[in-house]
Amino acid sequence: MDETMGALTTEAVDDRFQQLDRLSTAELLAAINREDQTVAHAVKRALPAIAGVVEAVVARLGEGGRMLYVGAGTSGRIAVLDAAEWTPTFGTPDGLVVGVLAGGLEAFLRARENAEDDEAKGAGDLARHEPCAADVVLGVTASGRTPYVQGALRLAAARGALTVLLSNNVGSRIGPLCDHVIEVDTGPEVLAGSTRLKAGTAQKMVLNMISTAVMVKAGRVYRNLMVDVRPTNAKLVERARRIIALAADVSPEEADRVWAHCHQSVKAGIVMARLGIPYEEAARRLAGAGGFVRRALEADAP
Repeated sequence: MDETMGALTTEAVDDRFQQLDRLSTAELLAAINREDQTVAHAVKRALPAIAGVVEAVVARLGEGGRMLYVGAGTSGRIAVLDAAEWTPTFGTPDGLVVGVLAGGLEAFLRARENAEDDEAKGAGDLARHEPCAADVVLGVTASGRTPYVQGALRLAAARGALTVLLSNNVGSRIGPLCDHVIEVDTGPEVLAGSTRLKAGTAQKMVLNMISTAVMVKAGRVYRNLMVDVRPTNAKLVERARRIIALAADVSPEEADRVWAHCHQSVKAGIVMARLGIPYEEAARRLAGAGGFVRRALEADAP
């Protein structure tokens, strides 16, 4: 028996819930809900560390780097989920954000729990993506000691990449290997050791924060609108038109007219509608503003 596992907060047994299997359905749900309400407060305590990661990621991506997530089990699936959301939400190019999951992507739907025990495999799986000094590698592990994630982060550090750990235990084993450490202490789970509960919720919240804040800072958001959304289906085309109407303060009919001439670029459509200029001039303004809509609108004419 590994005695060090018992020292992990995420593995602790909370005596308050020793009668969990005797509760009514309403009582059981209320207990889970009460515990879930503590997660946001735990994340709040980690905000300074999260802010440091956001600034570091913005700098690396601005220099042409990539974002690579690594994880195993529930933590890995949450990491891969966030990685997959960058492109449809923010229009990031293919390959900018990569998810590396122990056991491969098939483990997203069919758990392969033993895959997390292989440190060499973690290094090997990440190596196939050829991480370099411009990149960020973010490892997600509730315990803070998963061998697969440790192997990947060791390899990333050796290649000069910026390394980040997101864990739910303070003083995590992998933390000293990394440039940045985010430790969100969510405490024991209602169902002892089931880190898909509070720990998983906290991980999702933190990754939401990082990806959203990074993209705001990178100019892929104007006001609070997703101006780099990729209109790849009917719903997203309608959203793109509504964003133009909202951001440019024009009628839906005018937004539709602009949409027909903006080459499916929401950013260009906003600048066209706000300034009454053709697509070519709007595109030049955006290029000169580094893709930031606000800067393009406020800049002197090129």
